[in-house]
Amino acid sequence: MRALVISDIHANLPALEAVLAAAPQHEVVWNLGDVVGYGANPNEVVDSAKKLGGIVVRGNHDRACSGTMAYYQYRSLSWLASYAADWTQQVLSKENQQWLSKLRRGPVRPLGPRLSCVHGMPKNEDEYLVEERDAGRALKASRAWITLFGHTHLQEGWCAMGKDLTLMKPNFLSRNGAVRFEVALCQNRRYLINPGSVGQPRDGDWRAAFAVYDDSEARFTWYRVPYKVRTAQRRILRAELPDVLATRLRDGK
Repeated sequence: MRALVISDIHANLPALEAVLAAAPQHEVVWNLGDVVGYGANPNEVVDSAKKLGGIVVRGNHDRACSGTMAYYQYRSLSWLASYAADWTQQVLSKENQQWLSKLRRGPVRPLGPRLSCVHGMPKNEDEYLVEERDAGRALKASRAWITLFGHTHLQEGWCAMGKDLTLMKPNFLSRNGAVRFEVALCQNRRYLINPGSVGQPRDGDWRAAFAVYDDSEARFTWYRVPYKVRTAQRRILRAELPDVLATRLRDGK
């Protein structure tokens, strides 16, 4: 079984289209959340996510843009995220807003207890998993062999053997074009892995990020693909969203 693993599309339709065009053959899609927010095409991206099927884990921006986030919870969002969430609420169709409001909060376990899909930390979709101490807490909170997470917009992961933690990152051969990096997973270790962000990478690489997990061969492959970033930028500016939401796409930050 091969799963296409995507996360943090953030209403960036050109990036999602490039990912779907480049993705290798797969049987299912695992979406780790933040389908909307920041980008200018929330309805189109939600419609695509619906058609893809599979599982969709609720992200913090999905919750904010669906209108189900309490006012005091907006404190966890930056002014930029809050502004974009307000704009997104206004342009989303009622049907798509309701779809977002019904997304399942992680963890979601598509293969039973051995694999878990979350947005942020296993028990808190708003909390970031970045540092080694975060990874240690996440491993205690999730007993799964593999925990797939998003939220940080960073294409990386952690490998645990006993109490020893090792940071994992793809070592792409090129900063141009489409690239991939494959990792073989060991049964006697545990993993926390982020596929990266489709529509808002923040690791200095502007290309859209995604991954494929092959359960039969225990292999995880990270991918980066170029997309029509100028189109995404023009749409953001035409929507009169803050300019920084457009400029940051090219910087990958």
